[in-house]
Amino acid sequence: MSEYQPVILPDIPDLDRIDVYEQHGGYQHIRKSLGMAPDDVIGIVKESGLRGRGGAAFPTGLKWSFMPTDGEKPNYLCVNGDESEPGSFKDRQIFEFNPHLMIEGILIAGYALRIKAAYIYIRGEYEKWVQMVEKAVADAYAKGYVGEKMKETFGTDFSCEIYVHRGAGAYICGEESSLMNSIEGIRPYPRVKPPFPAQVGLWGCPTTINNVETIANVPLIIERGADWYKNIGAEKHPGPILYGISGHVNKPGVYELPTGMLLTELIHDVAGGVPGDKKIKMVIPGGSSMPPLRGDQLEGVRMDAESLKEIGSAIGTAGIMVMDEDTDLTRILTRITHFYKVESCGQCTPCREGTGWMLKVFHRLLDGEGEPKDLDLLHSVAKNIEGNTVCALGDAAAWPVKFTIERFRDELEAELSR
Repeated sequence: MSEYQPVILPDIPDLDRIDVYEQHGGYQHIRKSLGMAPDDVIGIVKESGLRGRGGAAFPTGLKWSFMPTDGEKPNYLCVNGDESEPGSFKDRQIFEFNPHLMIEGILIAGYALRIKAAYIYIRGEYEKWVQMVEKAVADAYAKGYVGEKMKETFGTDFSCEIYVHRGAGAYICGEESSLMNSIEGIRPYPRVKPPFPAQVGLWGCPTTINNVETIANVPLIIERGADWYKNIGAEKHPGPILYGISGHVNKPGVYELPTGMLLTELIHDVAGGVPGDKKIKMVIPGGSSMPPLRGDQLEGVRMDAESLKEIGSAIGTAGIMVMDEDTDLTRILTRITHFYKVESCGQCTPCREGTGWMLKVFHRLLDGEGEPKDLDLLHSVAKNIEGNTVCALGDAAAWPVKFTIERFRDELEAELSR
């Protein structure tokens, strides 16, 4: 850990300024990419083992390979910076401290995917960061790195426009098809799949959606090669990753380190441990929607997609939420459920109605009127939501309730008896 040197968020003052970014090799990686065939760029990304950093950890190069190359319709790229998942706050670090790395990643992806326009979708509450990204994009345009001037700057036939799109404060827009509907200006209901975005996306055209952090990894892979990248971190989920650590830790924050770090090392050594040296009751490893882990099952757990899957959880956005021994789990679940109740788009009955039913039961528990059988009711409702909705918001609402009841039944019953 001590030998790792950050590359996504390196300790370089004023790296958000385009002149500083240029001084450190910025916008030379797109130049290198333009000297290669588009399919070769996709091949390097595929070989690197880069997996999506937005939640699903899907192989990025494989996703890129789904895009058609026949040119019958224009291809589009959406960069998902909605980042509304509770416990996730890492993409805004890129917006603030290294936005040009993301912009250069967009250009490389644009060339590889034969894209003419890309949209950076940023959540509406991120106004400060929206303005930062807008300035970075404007500076890149002024330098001739984006848009029609690219042809003159790089001596190429390729050009790509980049647009910054503000969201309006809806969590559902983090779902890729809702995001596309939002950009189109229609109600952001998730779309039924298939067809998938690579076939029918923005305005019925082929579209790829990648997370901000995912795209920011691309210039690094082009610069240093696939072998360098896949030798960082976990074998099946390689590369650097931004861990967002919050909750009951002494030093909450965003830390760039290799994938596959021990969860206990991240909590105790990186984030300074738990205040008062209290015991850990629960950890949610990837943002509020991921299945929680008991504090007594953390030893040996590594933060990569495969390792967390083996123990019944998921890496999600790598937003690690730590809760100490004094945490009231009923209150935590009430707050999480309230969030998903409010943020449900209402399209699917199980999610629209089920989140409301769960919230009513939790309020009953908080009012001291609950019984142990209410836990069975909550578990039943959660299971009826899970897997029965158009998008993953239903699972996001169900999993914290379902798995906390399964894994913390004794603590929840003790809270009921107080």
